[in-house]
Amino acid sequence: MEDKVLEEIQFHQETLSRDANSPLHLIREKEMEISGRVLAAKREAEETVASARKKAVAVVQKAEEDGNQLAVEHEKKVLADVEKEIESIRVGADAEIEDIDKLVAERMAKAVDFVVDYVKTV
Repeated sequence: MEDKVLEEIQFHQETLSRDANSPLHLIREKEMEISGRVLAAKREAEETVASARKKAVAVVQKAEEDGNQLAVEHEKKVLADVEKEIESIRVGADAEIEDIDKLVAERMAKAVDFVVDYVKTV
């Protein structure tokens, strides 16, 4: 970049000492103008790329945060569903235990009579 600036300064000094309307001078002037435009476009492109990279990083970071949040929410939902299923199984098991206890109570007298009769016959 410093070489370019030095070149421009030298060109302007030469311009002052020579004829400004010569074809060579006009070509050189256009060349310098185009060179300046190219440098400006390059600088603008670099700024655009840097801005796009910053935005890309922000988008990726936001996506990761959203993904983590969704994972936490999904985990909570799954845990709640598991808790409901556990409670449902517990209620069903308690009902089965009650039914078995009633059946045992009903058959206990018959079982005692059966054992007593068996012991008497032996």
